[in-house]
Amino acid sequence: MLSKKLEKALNTQIQIEAESSQIYLSMASWAEVKGLEGVAGFMYGHSDEERMHMLKLVKYVNERGGHAKISQLKAPKIDFGTLPKMFQELYEHEIFVSKSINELVHVTLEEKDYATHNFLQWYVAEQIEEEALARTILDKINLIGNDKGGLYLFDRDIQQLTVESAASDPGV
Repeated sequence: MLSKKLEKALNTQIQIEAESSQIYLSMASWAEVKGLEGVAGFMYGHSDEERMHMLKLVKYVNERGGHAKISQLKAPKIDFGTLPKMFQELYEHEIFVSKSINELVHVTLEEKDYATHNFLQWYVAEQIEEEALARTILDKINLIGNDKGGLYLFDRDIQQLTVESAASDPGV
């Protein structure tokens, strides 16, 4: 059974994951109208992934005797200026989500809810990967600079881009 404090914290995270999905969906739409089909596809996939993170939390809260609340979301911005600015925002957002997950894990320890603590370890590892991927993309975008050919290749290749983080590598 979830404590009320933990249920409230998990519901806050549900909203953060839902808003993340909306932010990435908005980024996808922005990229698509700019003719960046690869970036758009990557961001649409990322949006779906964030929605799955939200659903996993919803089901967990409900299974543990709580009530997952589906709340109103803040509308994401619709213009991201430039591709480097958009990916900088993506990176900063992933850092924000990581901090939020870490705070949630802290609450599980305060509440001595080790089942939820264990459940959240997947999110901790996932955020390490998300931050690493966002940092890698940002590095690549900064390397390209204003090179149109580099941008074309990046847009073509981004959908295949994956990053193995140290946290997911059992050999480390």
